[in-house]
This record gives sequence, structure tokens and C-alpha cells, in this order.
Amino acid sequence: MPSTTDRPDGSEDPFAVAEALQSVVRETEPLSPGDRPDRTTSRDTEPFDFERFDRETRERRVRAREARDGGSRAPEPRDAGPPAPEQPDATTPAGSRTAAERTGTDRTAAERTAADRTAAERAGADRTAAERNGTRRADTEPVTDVRETVLVDDAVLGRRETVRLPSQRRPPESRRSSRAPLPIAVAFATTWAALFTYLPVAAVIGLARTLEGSGGIGGAAHAGLAGWMLGHGVPVGTSIGPLAITPLLLTVLVVWRLSAAGLHVTRAMGARHSGSAPRALLVAVAVGVTYSLMGTAGAHLVDGRGTEVSAVEAALHFLVLGVAGAGLGSLRGTGAVSTLARRLHPILRHGIRSGLVAAFLILAAGAVAGGLSLALGGGSAAEMIAAYRTGVAGQAGITLLSIAYAVNASVWSTAYLLGPGFALGTDSAIRLTEVTVGPLPTLPLLAGLPPGPMGAWGALLLTLPVIAGGAAGWLLTQRLRHGRQGPGRQQRPKRRGAEVPEPSWSLLVGASLLSGPVAGVTLGLLSWASGGALGDGRLSRIGPDPVQVGLVAAVIAGVAVLLGTASARLFAPARRS
Repeated sequence: MPSTTDRPDGSEDPFAVAEALQSVVRETEPLSPGDRPDRTTSRDTEPFDFERFDRETRERRVRAREARDGGSRAPEPRDAGPPAPEQPDATTPAGSRTAAERTGTDRTAAERTAADRTAAERAGADRTAAERNGTRRADTEPVTDVRETVLVDDAVLGRRETVRLPSQRRPPESRRSSRAPLPIAVAFATTWAALFTYLPVAAVIGLARTLEGSGGIGGAAHAGLAGWMLGHGVPVGTSIGPLAITPLLLTVLVVWRLSAAGLHVTRAMGARHSGSAPRALLVAVAVGVTYSLMGTAGAHLVDGRGTEVSAVEAALHFLVLGVAGAGLGSLRGTGAVSTLARRLHPILRHGIRSGLVAAFLILAAGAVAGGLSLALGGGSAAEMIAAYRTGVAGQAGITLLSIAYAVNASVWSTAYLLGPGFALGTDSAIRLTEVTVGPLPTLPLLAGLPPGPMGAWGALLLTLPVIAGGAAGWLLTQRLRHGRQGPGRQQRPKRRGAEVPEPSWSLLVGASLLSGPVAGVTLGLLSWASGGALGDGRLSRIGPDPVQVGLVAAVIAGVAVLLGTASARLFAPARRS
């Protein structure tokens, strides 16, 4: 076939391209179903070799052209690189040889370019056909990997088993072995709690004594240690008689710091969130014994310098407070409170909780009433402070002393609201229907005493404890409605917008009746701790009667909590979930 002339733009010969395409089409063979690529094969199969495919295509093209031309031209060597230039023949003219060489070179270049392009198009076509055949085959084959369709519905999700997430990961053994030993942890935590509660008392008393010129640092430390003993309920003997009125605000501070000490020791020994009651008891006893030794040492230091303190009584008081305070912290740290609560009967568990809530709500009502009465008598309190004529430091000391006994005054006010009242000396009574007192010390805290019987206003004041107990009952019903699932409660609704089921009447009545004695015991103990003696004279009996306060509080709290739970059950509609 004659070749075209050289083109200036270097484009290919269209006749050569057409010839190459026809040869490729003739040599194309359809793929059998077994040779088609399968999409189900794994990704680890051998990839397609495009270079090998191009090389084999060129060889088949050369063999077909040789068979068509009759073997007039030798086949190209495989991967031999570019062809070597032909040597001119001596019998052929120079011009003829140059034209022939140029014609052969153009034709060879055009054929190679067409072959390369055809091979690339063929490879792309094969890949496209393979993918298309694989897709069709995948569409026709049955699907074996079928996943279950999950219906997102509240009812379906409610029937599924609840998966509890794992708790905090435990440290490795290497870190456990590096924890502090129990004696060192107990000694450090207990010493820090003792210093934290002693230093404020010593600083306040020392400041007042230093500014008034009544002693140096040694005298301030001694007086502060005596006040620290008094804050633990240890009577301190003086020249006028025993001082046995415990400042309960200092006692609250002591219990708080001992609770923190128990929590720190629990962490140090690796028992946090363990739920172990024996380990919590071990921590409480260890801290209590150590704190008792400190109290005994402090009693020996205070005794014999104008004050008398019994070492045995100090050891006992410090032991009780140490075990109680550290026990609160260790139980909270180990989580044994929740473990023990789950083992109790629902009536017992909710009754104890509601009784404590009712007791502290009644105490809060008494604190509000006492604070309001003291605010109304603020002018008399200011005159009492000014009557001391001790300067700024003395007046500050008297004010801080009154603040230290603020919790005691709240308990006395609560006893006043409940009815039994309290006493400020022998043959004295301060209650709603009677006010009989003798000469009283000039203390700003006593400026809020009622001037006489309340009359008709007393009936209104008696409703405050009832309202507080009713609030505790209402909280009990709401907690049983919307709290955690437990025995005695119906199943909570699984879908949103459904009515919340009501708690059973047996649970409400049983817990309400039990809350009364719990509240009575709590307020009775607080009444006993708030009273005491101020010398051997007429002020040897100060505070409410714990037995009377406990009995009256039990009756009022039990009835009020029952009324509150019944009202919430009948008249307060349950909210939708």
C-alpha cells in the first residue's frame, strides 16, 4: 500500500492507522464466561500486566502483517529497541535510497503509534468490560451477607438488654505496689485534719489575747487547745465550774475534715469504688484510733494550767467522732453506702432517707425563724457588744463566739417551734406558751429571745414543722415516681409521652410511718449535743430536753410526711415521661 507523504505537523498516516485497527479487530476474540473477571475474587489476586499485553499485541500484529505480505519483511525482534538504520545498496541510486528509507521509516513510525494507541484502548475496553461483566454477575448472584435491619423504636430499645459500661480502669500492679502503707496514710491524713481544725481556733483566740495584752503565743496556743477540746464535746473545768456547751459549728468542721481524711485514706489504700464495707470499716477504725491518741495527748497538754480535762473522756469523744467522721468518708469513697442501701428493704431504705430529709428540713425552718428573730433584735445585740468595752479585738472575739454557737441556737429554735422549747438555766422555760427566765449573760446571741408567749402567732409558727415534713413527703413521692427503678415500683414506660406509673400505697405509707421515728431520733440527738452547762451556778442547765423533742418530732414528722405523700399521690398529677 502506498504511503502518504511526510506531514509538516508530524501527524500520523490515516491509512496506516486504519490498517492497524482492522488487523486488531480481526485478531480480537470474544472472552468466554470462564475468562471473565469475577468481582467476588479477593483483592490479593495478581494485577493486570499492561506491558505484557502491549507486547503480545504488537507480536500478533507483526505476525499477521507478515502473513498478509507473504513474508516480504522480517519480524521485529522482541524488545530490541529502535531498528538500526539500513545500509545503502551500491546498485541503488542515492536519491532512491533516501526516499525509500524515508518512506519505510514513516510507515514504521505510524504503525507503531497506531499499535500503541490501539493497545491502550484495548486495555481500557477490557477493563470496562470486565467491570461491567462483574457488576452484572454480582447483580444476578444471590447476596449472602445480609445484615439484620434494626428498627429504631422506643419499644424495641426498651426490650433490649441494658449494657453496663465498665467502671474506672484499675491501675496496673506496678502502680498498686507504689501506694503508701495504711499506717502512713492514716497518720498523715489524721494529722492534717487535726491541724486544719485546731489552727483557726488558736488563731482567733490568740489574736484577741495578743491585742488585749492578756498573754503571748503560749497562752493563745493553750486557750486554743482548750477550745478545740470543747468543740469535740469534752468538758473543760474552770474556776467557775465546767464548760460543757459544745460549739456545734466547730463540731461540723471537725466531722467534715475527718470525712475528708477517711476518703483520702481510702484512695491511698486502693479501695475506692470497691463497694467493700469491711475495708471502709477498717479505714474508719484506723483513723478513729489515731485521732483518739491525738485527743489524749491534747488533754494531757491542757490539763493542769488553770483548766482540767479528763484524758479518758477526751479519748472516748475523739474516738467516737473519728470513727463517725472517717466512716462517712470511707463509705462514700468505697461506694459501700450504695451497696448496703440496695440490700435493704425498699420501705426501710426510703423511710430512713425521708426521715433524715424531714429532720433537716425542720431544722432549717428553725434556723430561719431564729435568724429572723435575731435580726429583729439587732439593736439589742449591738448594745450588748458595745457594753463589753474591750476594743475591736474583744468585740470581734465575742462576735465569733456567737457565730460558733449559731448551730446550737438553730436547734434551740427548732425545739421552740416543735413545742417543748428549751431552758436557759434552772427553773427556766422558753416555749410558745411560756417564757420564764432569770438573769442571763450578756451575749449577742440571746438578743433574739421572745419577750413573752406568742399567743395567736404561736399557732402559725407550729405549722412550720408540719410544712417542712409535708415537703419531705412530697419529695418522697416524686422520687419514687421519677427515680431509679427498684422493688415496689411498677415498670417505667418504654415510650415517650406515656403516663408515669404511680408508686404503691404500701410503699408510701410504710416509708412515711418509718420516717417519723428517724426524724425524732435525729432531732433528739441534736438537742442532746446542743445543750450543756455553763458553770456550777444557775446556768448549769442549758438547752432543750432531748427526750421531749424526740417524741414530739417523731409524731409531727410522721404525720406530716404521710400527708405530703398522700397529697402528692392524689392531687399532683404524674408528669409524662
